[in-house]
Amino acid sequence: MLDVMPLVTAVDHLADRLRAAPQSRLQRGAAAEGLALARELAARAHRLEFPGEDPWPMPDAGMFAVADQVAVAGHDLAEALRTASAEELAEALALVEKATGHV
Repeated sequence: MLDVMPLVTAVDHLADRLRAAPQSRLQRGAAAEGLALARELAARAHRLEFPGEDPWPMPDAGMFAVADQVAVAGHDLAEALRTASAEELAEALALVEKATGHV
């Protein structure tokens, strides 16, 4: 079983940054970046949990909800990755770290 705490920690850090971001930063693209990441994390989790099925789309719940969407999708993916490969975990962590650099 994989140790997914680095991913959980990174997701929580990014979600906290998004929650603390001023509205102007969210409007300039941080919210869009966060939503794109949340959608990707959710799609990866869905593919692991339901192989062969198309992922469900994550709705745009607005810029003030994107931090929670990142947190939920990231935690869901972390749970799904517990029994996956270390490579998949590393890829997910890299996605979150990349997005953190843009927020």
